[in-house]
Amino acid sequence: MISCIVPAHNEESCLPRTLQAIHDAARVTGQPYEIIVVDDASTDATAEVARRHNAIVVPVNHRQIAATRNSGARAAHGERLFFVDADTTINPRAVAEALRYMDKGAVGGGAPTWIGKGEVVPLYIRLIAILGLVAVKLIGFTGGAFMYCTREAFLATGGFDEHLYWSEENSFALALKREGRFVVLWHYVLTSGRRFRAMSGLQMLAVCARTALSPSRMTTRRASVEKVWYDSNRANDDKMPDTLAVKVSNGLALLIIIVLVTGPVWIFIPLSWMPWDSLSGKFRFFICGFICHVGLVLWPCAFVLFRNLLRQKRWTGLVQSTALIAFCVWQAWGATHGVIRFWPWLFHWLAHFFNS
Repeated sequence: MISCIVPAHNEESCLPRTLQAIHDAARVTGQPYEIIVVDDASTDATAEVARRHNAIVVPVNHRQIAATRNSGARAAHGERLFFVDADTTINPRAVAEALRYMDKGAVGGGAPTWIGKGEVVPLYIRLIAILGLVAVKLIGFTGGAFMYCTREAFLATGGFDEHLYWSEENSFALALKREGRFVVLWHYVLTSGRRFRAMSGLQMLAVCARTALSPSRMTTRRASVEKVWYDSNRANDDKMPDTLAVKVSNGLALLIIIVLVTGPVWIFIPLSWMPWDSLSGKFRFFICGFICHVGLVLWPCAFVLFRNLLRQKRWTGLVQSTALIAFCVWQAWGATHGVIRFWPWLFHWLAHFFNS
């Protein structure tokens, strides 16, 4: 049996589309299936909508996504578990591909996500989504919108880490990788852009920066991510603020993303074209300095991967983890050297600027 687990809190508007898509995808497989909606303290008609769509309703009061998913897995009867977010629309191809990989021995995996054409989101989010389709396949990680695993692997890992209020899917993916082959699918699923509509670009980047500086605090304290992941108000889910402040913030976020994406281009531009003492050279130096500072976040990434490396059980997992660690350390080391060079140069330039 296939068990599809949908964590839900005040999701009466999204659930009909999500559950219908699950029914359509599961029926194509020709295997028996069940849909479990884990109703986590909803105050709307989430439970009623789920029952109308022939789903089993499991009421809980966790207000934590990891615990909610685990409750659904414990109530499931299937040997193949699919975790689908309430605002995500899956398709038969993704489910069939996941089943094929599990038939071939994979313990679990996930799918890339794409934001549908009808979703109104900032332009920088569209750019990130395009990059994400490729990046998740290259690094072998996905978000939690659509994940799958065998029951055996779920029990072996202990499920989602209930100490985490955010990024629990990454922790779960690392745990699955220790148990066996983790496969990111080629087929993507559609998800909502509502969280990106609710926050301005600079607010979103600030959350990412705080996570990089203090990952433990941001992932283990509910208050740190309350407004991002645990907002109960769905009244404005389909609206994006149209104020000047939000437009400027989203524009700056887009500019920052473009700078980071085009960072490697500077390597191929000869210094003779942009001497350091020229205006273009100074512009280049500031851009490269900014990129180097962002690159420092790869140090904690390498540390997390190294901790996971020590618990790997498979030689293929060791090779993959070692390669990722080597890449992170290589880039972080280069970024560190760039930062060390940047600040003395900046102080020297400022002193020369004011003295002149």
